[in-house]
Amino acid sequence: MTASSADRSELTQLLADWGQNDPRSRDRALALVYSELRHMASGLLAESGRALTLQATALVNEALLKLLGHDASWDNRAHFFGVAARAMRQILVDYARRRGADKRGSGELLLDLDEALQVPVGDSVDLLALDAALEKLALLDAQLVQLVELRYFVGLSIEDTAKVSGLHPSAVNREWAMARAWLKRELAA
Repeated sequence: MTASSADRSELTQLLADWGQNDPRSRDRALALVYSELRHMASGLLAESGRALTLQATALVNEALLKLLGHDASWDNRAHFFGVAARAMRQILVDYARRRGADKRGSGELLLDLDEALQVPVGDSVDLLALDAALEKLALLDAQLVQLVELRYFVGLSIEDTAKVSGLHPSAVNREWAMARAWLKRELAA
């Protein structure tokens, strides 16, 4: 993310105004985040390689439709991007389920986690298995799930995740290492 602090503060104010049902603020906020979300979706889809036929624009548009249906009381920029990450995750999981149902289990969506999680979990992992693992992790630590959503599903760097989440980069690094280790163990089981 390359947003300046002025852009971040403008977005925070626009999100607050959107929560007060101001359609102009909503439209302006969406214009500010669209290219950023599209860039993140492109990175996520590029990492998925051959198994994914969904396009970045479609992923972002579906995520925005979910966000428009969401209670628009955004606390801040971090809250907005956290909800956007969750929306992208849900869309990808639903997409994987539809593909799996269409092919009677032979077409599960496989995403390359080696590079994204930087752990040796094999060539690819079933997105549905990842979703199930994240659901288990949410029972233990919801903040770790948000971190995985921001890092993996949205594709943010450590620094950008720190900005969005309000954590210090060293805390993000520490939490990211914990999430990777937990997911490695869970997905290997």
